[in-house]
Amino acid sequence: MSLTGRPIDPLPKVWDPNSRVGEMLTGQRGLIVGIANEHSIAYGCAVKLRAFGADLAITYLNDKAEPYVRPLAGTLQAALCLPLDVQVPGQTEDVFARIADHWGGLDFLIHSIAFAPRADLHGRVVDCSREGFTQAMQVSCWSFLHMARLAEPLMNRGGAMVAMSYYGADKVVNNYNLMGPVKAALEASVRYLASELAPRGIRVFAVSPGPLKTRAASGIAQFDELIEDAMRRAPERRLVDIAEVGRVVSFLVGGAASGMTGDTIYVDGGLHIMA
Repeated sequence: MSLTGRPIDPLPKVWDPNSRVGEMLTGQRGLIVGIANEHSIAYGCAVKLRAFGADLAITYLNDKAEPYVRPLAGTLQAALCLPLDVQVPGQTEDVFARIADHWGGLDFLIHSIAFAPRADLHGRVVDCSREGFTQAMQVSCWSFLHMARLAEPLMNRGGAMVAMSYYGADKVVNNYNLMGPVKAALEASVRYLASELAPRGIRVFAVSPGPLKTRAASGIAQFDELIEDAMRRAPERRLVDIAEVGRVVSFLVGGAASGMTGDTIYVDGGLHIMA
């Protein structure tokens, strides 16, 4: 429960018809990139998108990740469950080719992946290696540009693209380090894509959740302290959950957000407004 007494948005453990909450995305087809397990932000998005009626294609990183992701894809009745490591040449193209063959089009893309080598992530930005910076940018930012380029011709009736960012793109956050400049580049990319793709009816957003206890976030040094600080400073004195992020993403993908594009949308319980 929040401080106001309202229940926090529930997240169904599995998809079932009783968890359906609406029809606003019925007939929409979307690709979700970044599910690692049931705690992933991308999974929260997938559950809510499916609950609003969307059909999904889901990716997993590699053979090690597949046993964790494929059962989730099954419960969500995903049309496709495909391997995707953006660092492997040709895999991204293969995913979009499969989508083109199966659906013939695409309505939305959710990009929720990021990576930086541990040594570079835990060190000062000024000390980061060229190789580490390049890898972090390639996985966390350029891969979104690459997917956008491949998705564009499939979005022949318009669409939406969403990438996950974080407050550290705008302000210095202790121990976020290298990922701050990388996420800043991602948010700038979102704005430029929004401008370039608007004539095709394609809207582009960055969504910026507060700190969440995901596997990816666990690589940040002193992450428990970051969580405690966020809970202390946020107006509602709590973290958001992945279902709340997914509900906002569903809104952005749906027609209700037709007049919006290029924005960074914060889903952090108001944490970003606090000094």
